[in-house]
Amino acid sequence: MAKYEKIADDLRKRIEDGEWEPGAKLPSETPELTSQYKTSLPTIRQALAVLAAEGTVDKVHGRGNFVRKPRQLVVRSNERHQWEKDRARQPQETREMTGATERDTGLGLGDLDFSAVFRKVEAAPDLADLFAVPAGTALLERTYRTSYREEGVPLNLVHSYLVYEVVQANPDLLEASREPWPGGTQNQLFTIGIELDRVVEHITARPPTAEEAEELDLRAGVSVFALRKISYDTDGRVVEVSNVILPGDRTEMVFTTPLNRW
Repeated sequence: MAKYEKIADDLRKRIEDGEWEPGAKLPSETPELTSQYKTSLPTIRQALAVLAAEGTVDKVHGRGNFVRKPRQLVVRSNERHQWEKDRARQPQETREMTGATERDTGLGLGDLDFSAVFRKVEAAPDLADLFAVPAGTALLERTYRTSYREEGVPLNLVHSYLVYEVVQANPDLLEASREPWPGGTQNQLFTIGIELDRVVEHITARPPTAEEAEELDLRAGVSVFALRKISYDTDGRVVEVSNVILPGDRTEMVFTTPLNRW
């Protein structure tokens, strides 16, 4: 391990141990850090660059290096889908009290800003295969952004797809102005007689695109989770597909799998 990496590890540990609180200024690069670690200024700057790239510290030109306040953590569990299903048939006043994002973050409704954009699109071949419809079939594409108000940055990027002919049975489902919908997608599907049987999620990690990095305000070197959520009804039919981009610096994935006893 290079010397600058050892110094970065030590500084990181000192931050994690609470020696410097979020927002606190680190000791000056010179003479303090160079003296503490008995090394040159370029080596100290390499170590601090590692911490800046991973989002542990912020370098403010002319002022120094500061411990970065952690972004709002989102804990996404596979148990969220049953939680949503349990709420789908609840009265509206119950559904309006909270949503899946509040569950995942611990935030309240007043802490969040939400936006939704709907448009009618033609099914590309991969989506057509999933929905078992001809390519070019009309889909409702729903683009969602939910941000923690204090940060002003989306918690994730969501594109959801439904077969247009299916959801137009309830015209309210075609209106973005109706969002955020109390009870989410499972309640929306319930209004047109659809019950989900299972949700399958495919997750890969990859570098963000330039557009994703900009919108999510990601530091260089931070990856994203690309999640494709496929929802099946009780007849085994795919009824909704979502592509979700989750920032790797503020997302924790938790999977709980009940096991049958012998």
